[in-house]
Amino acid sequence: MYKVWILILTLFSFNAFSAPKSEPWPFWDKHTQSTQSIDHSQWQTLLDTYLVERGENTLFRYASVTSTDKQTLKTYISSLAKIDPRQYSQAEQYAYWVNLYNALTVDLILDNYPVKSITKLGGLFSFGPWGNEIIEVAGKPLSLNDIEHRILRPIWQDPRTHYAVNCASLGCPNLQAQAFTAENTEQLLEQSAQAFVNSDKGAKLSNSKLQLSSIYDWFAVDFDGEQGVIKHLAKYRSDLTGFKGKVSFDYDWKLNKAD
Repeated sequence: MYKVWILILTLFSFNAFSAPKSEPWPFWDKHTQSTQSIDHSQWQTLLDTYLVERGENTLFRYASVTSTDKQTLKTYISSLAKIDPRQYSQAEQYAYWVNLYNALTVDLILDNYPVKSITKLGGLFSFGPWGNEIIEVAGKPLSLNDIEHRILRPIWQDPRTHYAVNCASLGCPNLQAQAFTAENTEQLLEQSAQAFVNSDKGAKLSNSKLQLSSIYDWFAVDFDGEQGVIKHLAKYRSDLTGFKGKVSFDYDWKLNKAD
């Protein structure tokens, strides 16, 4: 029985760290030329109130969120759930999905706070809550994995998406202090890429050894493979141009909380 249990734990550990593939969901690959915008002001107010900078991290003051603001977050999420994003422009949709993903993640943490890591959520044999269906949009139940790996990644095919969605962990690219909009998305993507690549958690260079975020290992395909990763990094850091030394990967799953 002991050996069987060890085997189960081993298999679980392997599955826990296997990154989901980018698999398009054609239902969502539709848009219009609409100039209408989606209101993200409630989300912006929450970011203004509870997000703080600490060194290279932006941290969320989960313990300080009032019951009124918890309800405001749920109201915001509910308002997004009532929208069919396919009736909007692609730029408006991108902002919609990123903000929804990040808001849902914060909501999950608040519902389970205090918790040391988001990886503790999702059930006994789950590594995190990402596979759980937690919202319905346009009649389709969705998980966080669906939003990231079946909508954002395959439709937009922009590796900077990994800097936009936040998994409530210290190793993750920071939750941006601004809500995404159709107008500021490009600026925020470049800003977040620049910040992450130049942070120790993104790319730490020491004595010809390069420690990268595991994001560049898990999702190397989005950056056109190992060499593509280095080229991408070099775009934001000249000292990594043509790097050919030893590369290792690391990721900190501790919660991005502010004390």
